[in-house]
Amino acid sequence: MQKIVPTARMQGTFFLDLGCGDRKTPGYIGVDIAATASTDYTIDLTKEPWPIDAGVVDGIACNHFLEHLAGAQRIVFMNECYRILKPRAQLKIVVPYWSSMRAVQDPTHQWPPICEASFFYFNKAWRQENRLAHYDIHCDFEYAFAYVMHGELVDRDADWQRFAHRHYLHAIDDLHITLTRNG
Repeated sequence: MQKIVPTARMQGTFFLDLGCGDRKTPGYIGVDIAATASTDYTIDLTKEPWPIDAGVVDGIACNHFLEHLAGAQRIVFMNECYRILKPRAQLKIVVPYWSSMRAVQDPTHQWPPICEASFFYFNKAWRQENRLAHYDIHCDFEYAFAYVMHGELVDRDADWQRFAHRHYLHAIDDLHITLTRNG
């Protein structure tokens, strides 16, 4: 397996798009299990360790990939992202929101659908506070999230959008998570 290393052409930045499929983020190195026009490196991201040195990556994009991994594979993925990221570097993830039909329509999506609370487990202090330190999770991320409202709701005012988010299925299409590596 070919090792992924930063090169001089990257001019001091080393950004990866993991699970890029055929839609690689511009300026990023595309990594996927499938060889597509966007894939620079073909790697099975469910197997560890990835052929990337620890602490060398400046940032990671992961758009509509995490939901294709089973629960245990998500843990491997998050632990490996943590391992390869530089301290304070960010991992940006986009997934279909758990209450959106998009979360369950694709037969290749794995259970469970992903929500904001799914990412609590990847914060060391939260795991310790909830007496879950025995879980095989080694990463430690701070996190923030944002929502992409369904197209029919985008023009509604903020109060109405908050109401729809809390009370209606399919009000939110996607969840955007920004995780920052601690340590």
